[in-house]
Amino acid sequence: MTTPGQTRPILVSACLLGRRCRYDGQDSYDAVLDASLESSEIIPVCPEELAGLATPRPAAHFVAGDGHAVLDGAGRIETVETGTDITDAFISGANETLRIARDSGAQRGILKDGSPSCGVARISVCGSKVRGRGVTAALLSRAGLHIEGRP
Repeated sequence: MTTPGQTRPILVSACLLGRRCRYDGQDSYDAVLDASLESSEIIPVCPEELAGLATPRPAAHFVAGDGHAVLDGAGRIETVETGTDITDAFISGANETLRIARDSGAQRGILKDGSPSCGVARISVCGSKVRGRGVTAALLSRAGLHIEGRP
């Protein structure tokens, strides 16, 4: 938690900070972002790993709706190759990320755009990039956090 005069922590997609937690075992390191957060308290999160999914793991995409639809029970996320429904894991990871945000007092998040978890402005639906929010981005924004996306 913060005291007067202290800045609040910021949730950041761990892959943007150089952690190899993407589905393909790689990172999405953003040196400009990393440098801009130098004096901030950063809380790295990977909702998919928080849900217990392995790294590397099969690529996933929405086959129905987006993150908001998933939270409302009307969307679905599957693995690209086998079509295995992994919607519940994405909901679990989003809930765990929200718990971390609340426990830390974070009110802001910087997330990896394009991800089925962290996508802020775009996601993959059946292999095509479209406008929409990932499950974690949708849940955090519903909880009142300010969410920004990074490519």
